[in-house]
This record gives sequence, C-alpha cells and structure tokens, in this order.
Amino acid sequence: MENNTEVTEFILVGFMGKPETQSILFALFLIMYIVTVIGNIGMILIVNADTRLHTPMYFFLWNLAFLDICYSSVITPKAMLSFATGDKTISYNGCATQMFFFSLFGTTEAFFLAVMAYDRFIAVCNPLLYQAIMSKETRCLLVAVSYFFGCVNCCTQTGFTFTLSFCAPKAINHFFCDVPAVMKASCSDTFVNEIVLLVVCGLIIVTTGIIVLVSYGYIVATILRIPSGSGRHKAFSTCTSHLMAVSLFFGTVFFMYAQPGAISSPNQGKVVSVFYTVVIPMLNPIIYSLRNVEVKQAVIRQFRKRIFSH
Repeated sequence: MENNTEVTEFILVGFMGKPETQSILFALFLIMYIVTVIGNIGMILIVNADTRLHTPMYFFLWNLAFLDICYSSVITPKAMLSFATGDKTISYNGCATQMFFFSLFGTTEAFFLAVMAYDRFIAVCNPLLYQAIMSKETRCLLVAVSYFFGCVNCCTQTGFTFTLSFCAPKAINHFFCDVPAVMKASCSDTFVNEIVLLVVCGLIIVTTGIIVLVSYGYIVATILRIPSGSGRHKAFSTCTSHLMAVSLFFGTVFFMYAQPGAISSPNQGKVVSVFYTVVIPMLNPIIYSLRNVEVKQAVIRQFRKRIFSH
C-alpha cells in the first residue's frame, strides 16, 4: 500500500474500446466542445453588444455562459487528449486541480440556476418592483454568493478526497477526476467521505432545487391568472427555456451525487457524467436562444447593423 503523498499520477480508465471507438469519442467530444465554446461566447457577445439585453435576466445569462465555458474546459480538453493519444495518465496535482475546479464550477452552476429561477419569480410575480429588487448590487451579490458556495464545496470535496491513501495501479474508473470515482480508487476507508459527499452535495441540490420549485410554483400560479392568452404565452416563453436547462442539470446531478447508489455504479455514472459535463454546457446557449424571442431579435439586429455599417 502506498501513502497518498507518494502517489505521483493516476490512470483515467475512461471509456473502454478499440482505437476506432476512441476516435469516434474524440470527434464527438470535439464537436460538442466547439459548439459549447462558440455558443456561449456568442451569447456573451450578443448580451454585451445589444443594450436592450442589459437587464438582470441577461446579466445572469451572461454569467451562466461564462461559467459553462469554464465548466466544460476543465473536463473536455483532457478527455479529448486521452482519446486522441491513448495517454490516460493524469498527475496527482492535476487530478486534484481538475476536481477542485469541476466542483467549483458545478456547484456554482447549481446556485446560478436557483438565482435565475428567483429572478424569473420576481419578474413575473412582482414586475413593478423588479428593477428595484434586482439592482446591480443585488445581482453582483447573488453571483458572488453562488461562487462562494462553489468555493466551500470544492474545498470540502477536494480536501476530504485527497487525504485518502491510494494503491497501485491507482486506476480511476472514469474519464475525469470526479469525487466518487477517485474515492473508489482509494485504499482507505471511505465511509466518512461518502457521508460528506452525500450530505454536502445532497444539501446543495435539495436547497437549490427547492428554490427552483417554489419559484416556479409561484410563477405558474401567477401566469395562470393572467387574463390574456398572449400575456400568458409571453410569460411562459421566458420561463420554459430555464425549466428545460434546470431539469437536465438537476436530474443528472441528483443521480450522481444525491443518492447512495451513485458511488457503486461507476460505469452508469460515466455515461450520466457526459450529460452534465459536456452536453448541458453545449445545450444551454441553444436552449436559451432558440426559446427566447428577445435573443433572436438581438441577433437579427446585430446582423443588420453589421451589414448596413458596411
């Protein structure tokens, strides 16, 4: 048995298969990563460029797009390198760093989605007070609080996980250094770590999930009381895109971290992990732009401005 201080690298098992399978995986991850980066940068540029989008909702969308670029970049490039070269090793410090930033951005995203649900609740249920409640100071505070809780969780998970001891061959049955997979590779008793993971992540998911559910409960009740059909449609259209993103994220994250069976089903976990690490950051800008009339109109205005300026 080796002490964890003597471990210099891990082996990320990833997805097993022939070289052809690895090539297909590389191509899929590359396409999704390119779409993720272009889509989220596009969202950031549109929000920056169009003054009509300088509202609280789009402030949060801007921050979500930035977060998704960071979130995906922690995982996807390293996975693609592994698929392309066959080199599945990752240094001890590299693994700890990847886990730290993945936990930071993943937790922050959960709080962002809760903050965005609260923002929609204020906009629909208290429209006259919306600008006053969602002041610039409040928006910045909500973003800062989201990152603060992200820091708390990533320090907790990374700190607890890397106090464990690891044995040769130090193989991690995953394509990145996720907490349950790294724990599984340890020689130490991981009971306390599993409890910490379940309690902390469960608390985060339940808390943010309740904020989302309560906010949308009030939103739906308020929308149903709107007399005009067009008014109801407009109110629903601004909320359904967020609900789609929330359902995808919380559904997959709950499967991985908020129920005990997650740690004992690593192969199933790898497939689910692809959704919230690669697919969801790619889908978010698509969901928010395709379901949002204001974003589509902003894109058209920017195209017209560029064409007529030449």
